[in-house]
Amino acid sequence: MGQGRRHLHLCRALYDMIRAVCVPEHTVGADQFVYFDAANPKRCLAPDSFVTLGVLDHDFDAYKVWEEGTPDVAFEVLSPSDSPERWTFEEKLRRYHALGVRELVTFHVDAPPGERLRVWDRIEDDLVERVVTDDTTPCLTLGVTLLIGAVDQYPVGLRLARDASRKDLVLTEAEALRAAVQASEAAFEDRKAAIEDRKAAIEDRQAAVEAREAETEARKIAEERIAELERELAASRRA
Repeated sequence: MGQGRRHLHLCRALYDMIRAVCVPEHTVGADQFVYFDAANPKRCLAPDSFVTLGVLDHDFDAYKVWEEGTPDVAFEVLSPSDSPERWTFEEKLRRYHALGVRELVTFHVDAPPGERLRVWDRIEDDLVERVVTDDTTPCLTLGVTLLIGAVDQYPVGLRLARDASRKDLVLTEAEALRAAVQASEAAFEDRKAAIEDRKAAIEDRQAAVEAREAETEARKIAEERIAELERELAASRRA
């Protein structure tokens, strides 16, 4: 199935954010087949992102759970308006149940507010949907907060925050680059302002020196004139 540009961008942004909080301590995968039945190669999934905790991040092609370990959390970005799915969501949910993930997070781009974020937790060997309020909930596996917000140029996307108040957002690669550029520009402006301040201080000191020199010269001239007048007065008295 083809994938629309929006779907690809939101998936890439999500992958960036997950890597920012997980790598290098944990393995992060994205849009790669995850095989969970060694006896049946057709039994697989392709999460938009997934994380296996406690395994150093490394390169792999197809992910086989009997070799790599079972992913702890998986993420699905659903955008049927521009990216039709290979399997129905019901079939995906059955496969995630068989895969054994502890937590499943789905973000539905086209759903109305309040229904875009859904999460399932593994409870007593079953995936049980969690109650999500106001499109925000913890990701228990990663210790971050999930929320819906603007992602780069898109007004709606799945975001991660490092705190429960959702103020410390995890940046996407593009956002991190823009932040770095802005920080560099701000530092440049600060250096430029500091140079201007030093230049102004030098000019002030130079002006002060010139003023003192002018004052000294004026005093010298005045003293010479006084001496000249005294000489003239003395001469007039002798006359």
